[in-house]
Amino acid sequence: MNVPLYDRDLSWLSFNYRVLCMAQDETVPLYERIKFLSIFSSNLDEFFRVRMPAILAVNKLLNKNPAAAGEDILSQDTLPAIQTEINRQLGVFGYTLTRQLLPALRSYNIHLYYNEPIHPQHHEHLREYFLTRVLSFLQPLWLRKKKPEEVFLENNQLYFVVSLTENAAPDMLQYALVNIPSATLPRYIELPALENEYYIAMLDDVIRDNIGFLFPGYTVDGCYSIKITRDAETDMNELAHDILEQVETMIVKRELGIPTRFLFDAAMPLALRKLLAVYFQILPEEMVEGGRYHNLKDLMDLPMPVKSPAFSYPKQSSIQVPSLEETPRLLEEVLKRDILLHAPYQRYDYILRFFNEAAVDPAVQEIYITLYRIAASSQIANALISAARNGKQVTVFVELKARFDEANNIRWAKKMKAAGVKIVYSIPGLKVHAKIALVKRRRGYQWDYAGLMATGNFNESTARFYTDHVLMTAHPGITQELELLFLYLQAREQPARYSYLTFQHLLVAQFNMMDRFKELINREIAHVRAGKPAKITIKLNNLQEKEMIASLYAASQEGVEIDMIVRSICCLTPDQPESSNIEVRRIVDRYLEHARVFIFHNNGNEEVYMGSADWMNRNLHRRIEVVFPVYDRELQAQLKEIIRLQLADNTNAVRLDENIRNIEIEPGAAKTPVNAQSAIYQYLQSL
Repeated sequence: MNVPLYDRDLSWLSFNYRVLCMAQDETVPLYERIKFLSIFSSNLDEFFRVRMPAILAVNKLLNKNPAAAGEDILSQDTLPAIQTEINRQLGVFGYTLTRQLLPALRSYNIHLYYNEPIHPQHHEHLREYFLTRVLSFLQPLWLRKKKPEEVFLENNQLYFVVSLTENAAPDMLQYALVNIPSATLPRYIELPALENEYYIAMLDDVIRDNIGFLFPGYTVDGCYSIKITRDAETDMNELAHDILEQVETMIVKRELGIPTRFLFDAAMPLALRKLLAVYFQILPEEMVEGGRYHNLKDLMDLPMPVKSPAFSYPKQSSIQVPSLEETPRLLEEVLKRDILLHAPYQRYDYILRFFNEAAVDPAVQEIYITLYRIAASSQIANALISAARNGKQVTVFVELKARFDEANNIRWAKKMKAAGVKIVYSIPGLKVHAKIALVKRRRGYQWDYAGLMATGNFNESTARFYTDHVLMTAHPGITQELELLFLYLQAREQPARYSYLTFQHLLVAQFNMMDRFKELINREIAHVRAGKPAKITIKLNNLQEKEMIASLYAASQEGVEIDMIVRSICCLTPDQPESSNIEVRRIVDRYLEHARVFIFHNNGNEEVYMGSADWMNRNLHRRIEVVFPVYDRELQAQLKEIIRLQLADNTNAVRLDENIRNIEIEPGAAKTPVNAQSAIYQYLQSL
């Protein structure tokens, strides 16, 4: 199948550049702009941990065998293109920080020392802080005294490489490694104000300013920051008996992964770069030139010594839903009608209340839930523990392979299991990414079922800044299919063994999801061929899967109008003959757009779906995902209005062109500026 696809990694870099552009936007509050810089840096770190290992491996393969390239594999030009784009973006990052944001801070009398001499009046304060707070965390290592295998650079941790000459033998240059303990100590230190100006120093400069204390009898000739990023992917034998033990081992192995990036201070002499490359066995393509400071994701923690409304977004209190505030029992309300909630605009407390009520309701007999990323202090997990201790049968499917959240998920799984919760672990070869829960209540000889399905994790922490939708329903068909799915999950078997399972309401990856989506798209094609209106509206985080993109191209060529909101990866190429009726937008704003929504016009009888599934290879082929219908017309109208506002955004939305560049949408003289997230908040307030 020859389907035009844009490279997924270049597409993702386009998204991260959009994040960086928010840091340049003067309409964004100052400290929020700094946070966008932090997010950009954090995202790039993860890219080097997760994606770069695969890119480097494929590039190595292609260098050996160029004929291995095909439409589904990187070309030999991809790695240079990725490296060029990353370097370009890092240049913009540096300009944004040093030429825009630091001067803006100084306009408010906030001075962050950044690649500049420390004021003489602050040296004594920094020395005192160094001797009393920092010194005990430092472990200098002489490289000449250690074999390379004895020196291990921890993943994404900061170090100085110090060049020294012994006072008694000044002709002999020596090198030492000094850790910068930013994982233990604050990265930023507030200093005494000078002439009504507030000063902040970085931990790096506290150490740099006093580095000579560590090497008596030596002269410091240079001090250069370095950081190594390691491969986060590890192999796991998922057919082994104890998957919990394997995941715990995998977490340790991840921190020992092979290098994918060696970031060094651009001021470092070439001879020292070459020495370090040999010493730490770093390949040329893994050497990345950086600035004086690394790990600028820590900008998220920059102190705010001056309080000003210009620094942060205006506070938005979560909206109360009057009917839910007034109802004495939420579970009873769910049995009467469907309820749709929109985080973070509306209170997430109603989700917590759903599980809290279930935990203590004497009529509730059974609770089932999937947990992918559990909050560190999860109230939901605590409610499930209480339910088990109250004698209820509680079954929790915990996904142990949720990248970078494995340790927290394991901690909670053990705690819940100790309380009597039945814990079901990962299915071999599959991740369970579905966000579903089911509560079963008994009334005499009858059972009441209440289902809860979401587009995002059951996580009250991320619900404060991820936009998601949650549906509570007692629809008999949906809840019965949820029960069927939970029975399957407990079996921990491959889907092929359960191919007889049928879902009429739910779209379940590995069972019917792709076929059903294709049917819905083909129905729109049939409508347009019959001279009827046809339209598809889709909102996703990521779009990559070739068959689904091919279906969208086919619909576009037939004349189906397709509007898409794709936050991050987009391998579909707009502005091409095969995509002439497809428009793709991207929204980056105060909250992280996270919901997946699918609307099919169906000749005026619209069908509306939401769910956990992006259209990525991993979601559709290697995960259990659930997309669910919204049947209630009033709730459909809410969801459609939210999507309409997002498609109307002409302030923070951009459209994507054929090169997946972020093209600004001009409001135009006749149009009122629309910010979707502000407009959605106002809309939900009016309900």
